[in-house]
Amino acid sequence: MDRLKGKVAIVTGASSGFGRGIATAYAAEGASVVVSDIHEAANQGGFEGDPQLTTVAAINEAGGKAQYVACNVTKQDEVAHLVKETVRLFGGLDVMVNNAGIYRAGKLAHEFGVEDLDACFDVNVRGTWFGCQEAIKVFLEQGRGGNIINIVSTAGLQGHPNQSVYNISKGAAANLTRCLAIEYGRDKIRVNGICPTYAKTSLTRALFDNKDFDKIFTEAIPLKRWGEVEDIANLAIFLGSDESSYIHGDLIRIDGGETLCRFSV
Repeated sequence: MDRLKGKVAIVTGASSGFGRGIATAYAAEGASVVVSDIHEAANQGGFEGDPQLTTVAAINEAGGKAQYVACNVTKQDEVAHLVKETVRLFGGLDVMVNNAGIYRAGKLAHEFGVEDLDACFDVNVRGTWFGCQEAIKVFLEQGRGGNIINIVSTAGLQGHPNQSVYNISKGAAANLTRCLAIEYGRDKIRVNGICPTYAKTSLTRALFDNKDFDKIFTEAIPLKRWGEVEDIANLAIFLGSDESSYIHGDLIRIDGGETLCRFSV
């Protein structure tokens, strides 16, 4: 349980869902974790087993080491403060997980309002951009490299109906991952993306509870199930560890085989 021993990590959007799962898994593997989100309490309606506990409280209860730092990732000054506060608290930064995201769907492209477009680009693009920028500044100053993991989506790799504003924002995050990997590999800064399909979080609760959608979705997945937060957290551990030291600029699908085919058997 020491795959991340001695490392310092930031996880944005870590009060619930993927972020909470990654933060708790990192702490269990020995990392010192800064848990960041707009609010510290877990989102209502999720799948957390202990939603009454904050992520930091859950980590501390399990014997890990974590601190909460509030941050709105759409504000560059707040992201800069988050990174600087992490260095102050734990003496440096090794892994930056840009997980904070927002989802908009349910309309054809011409039906989306500018507020939907702005929401997706503010969080999914600007938020990831600021997180990468501020982490890279510290990595370069430290002079020992670093590790960026962007939570993208299969939506960043292909088209889907009725969620165009989300897909184009995730497409931008995917290409940002590629560009940064090209530019900063020489500085020993690794950059990779994790691309999940639908998984069980508060953001997808309504879809999970919709039996018609659940049937269509699970039938389209070769593994015949929804993704779990733990699936994404396990991949994030691997990418955050030295075990993945030669994986760089990749966008790794974690989708039960969904993107292999249009229909399953």
